[in-house]
Amino acid sequence: MKENVYITQLFDYYGKLLTDKQRDYFTEYYIENLSLAEIAENYNVSRNAVFKQIKEAENKLRFYETNLNLLENSIKISKLLEDIKDEGIKEKIENLI
Repeated sequence: MKENVYITQLFDYYGKLLTDKQRDYFTEYYIENLSLAEIAENYNVSRNAVFKQIKEAENKLRFYETNLNLLENSIKISKLLEDIKDEGIKEKIENLI
Protein backbone atom coordinates (compact mmCIF):
# COMPACT_ATOMS: atom_id res chain seq x y z
CA MET A 1 0.00 0.00 0.00
CA LYS A 2 2.82 2.39 0.87
CA GLU A 3 4.32 1.90 -2.59
CA ASN A 4 0.99 2.78 -4.22
CA VAL A 5 0.85 6.06 -2.31
CA TYR A 6 4.43 6.87 -3.33
CA ILE A 7 3.85 6.11 -7.00
CA THR A 8 0.66 8.20 -7.10
CA GLN A 9 2.54 11.08 -5.46
CA LEU A 10 5.13 10.80 -8.22
CA PHE A 11 2.29 10.84 -10.73
CA ASP A 12 1.06 14.13 -9.24
CA TYR A 13 4.46 15.68 -9.98
CA TYR A 14 5.43 14.03 -13.24
CA GLY A 15 2.25 12.62 -14.76
CA LYS A 16 2.14 15.20 -17.54
CA LEU A 17 5.46 13.83 -18.79
CA LEU A 18 3.91 10.45 -19.58
CA THR A 19 2.25 9.59 -22.87
CA ASP A 20 -1.53 9.96 -23.07
CA LYS A 21 -1.93 6.19 -23.09
CA GLN A 22 0.32 5.73 -20.05
CA ARG A 23 -1.50 8.50 -18.22
CA ASP A 24 -4.91 6.98 -19.02
CA TYR A 25 -3.94 3.45 -17.99
CA PHE A 26 -2.16 4.69 -14.87
CA THR A 27 -5.17 6.76 -13.81
CA GLU A 28 -7.60 3.91 -14.31
CA TYR A 29 -5.36 1.46 -12.48
CA TYR A 30 -4.14 3.54 -9.53
CA ILE A 31 -6.77 6.26 -9.15
CA GLU A 32 -9.96 4.57 -10.33
CA ASN A 33 -8.82 1.17 -9.01
CA LEU A 34 -9.74 -0.80 -12.13
CA SER A 35 -8.15 -4.18 -12.80
CA LEU A 36 -5.81 -4.80 -15.71
CA ALA A 37 -8.55 -6.87 -17.36
CA GLU A 38 -11.09 -4.05 -17.03
CA ILE A 39 -8.70 -1.52 -18.50
CA ALA A 40 -7.80 -3.88 -21.34
CA GLU A 41 -11.48 -4.32 -22.11
CA ASN A 42 -12.09 -0.55 -22.04
CA TYR A 43 -9.35 0.04 -24.63
CA ASN A 44 -9.76 -3.19 -26.58
CA VAL A 45 -6.14 -4.25 -25.97
CA SER A 46 -4.54 -7.17 -24.20
CA ARG A 47 -4.09 -7.30 -20.46
CA ASN A 48 -0.36 -7.66 -21.06
CA ALA A 49 -0.28 -4.45 -23.13
CA VAL A 50 -1.88 -2.55 -20.25
CA PHE A 51 0.53 -4.10 -17.76
CA LYS A 52 3.56 -3.11 -19.87
CA GLN A 53 2.38 0.48 -20.24
CA ILE A 54 1.72 0.84 -16.51
CA LYS A 55 5.14 -0.61 -15.64
CA GLU A 56 6.82 1.69 -18.16
CA ALA A 57 4.97 4.65 -16.64
CA GLU A 58 6.07 3.63 -13.13
CA ASN A 59 9.68 3.35 -14.30
CA LYS A 60 9.54 6.78 -15.95
CA LEU A 61 8.08 8.35 -12.80
CA ARG A 62 10.86 6.86 -10.67
CA PHE A 63 13.46 8.00 -13.23
CA TYR A 64 12.16 11.57 -13.14
CA GLU A 65 12.19 11.63 -9.34
CA THR A 66 15.71 10.18 -9.21
CA ASN A 67 16.93 12.97 -11.46
CA LEU A 68 14.75 15.92 -10.42
CA ASN A 69 13.85 15.15 -6.78
CA LEU A 70 10.71 17.29 -6.82
CA LEU A 71 8.75 15.07 -4.43
CA GLU A 72 11.69 14.60 -2.07
CA ASN A 73 12.36 18.35 -1.96
CA SER A 74 8.68 19.10 -1.40
CA ILE A 75 8.64 16.74 1.60
CA LYS A 76 11.77 18.40 3.00
CA ILE A 77 10.26 21.87 2.56
CA SER A 78 7.04 20.76 4.26
CA LYS A 79 9.03 19.51 7.25
CA LEU A 80 10.93 22.79 7.45
CA LEU A 81 7.66 24.71 7.33
CA GLU A 82 6.54 22.98 10.49
CA ASP A 83 9.35 24.79 12.36
CA ILE A 84 8.44 28.28 11.12
CA LYS A 85 6.64 30.24 13.80
CA ASP A 86 5.69 33.33 11.75
CA GLU A 87 2.32 32.39 10.19
CA GLY A 88 2.56 35.12 7.54
CA ILE A 89 5.87 33.84 6.19
CA LYS A 90 4.68 30.25 6.51
CA GLU A 91 1.56 30.99 4.43
CA LYS A 92 3.58 32.78 1.73
CA ILE A 93 5.95 29.82 1.39
CA GLU A 94 3.07 27.33 1.32
CA ASN A 95 1.47 29.31 -1.51
CA LEU A 96 4.70 29.02 -3.50
CA ILE A 97 4.78 25.25 -3.22
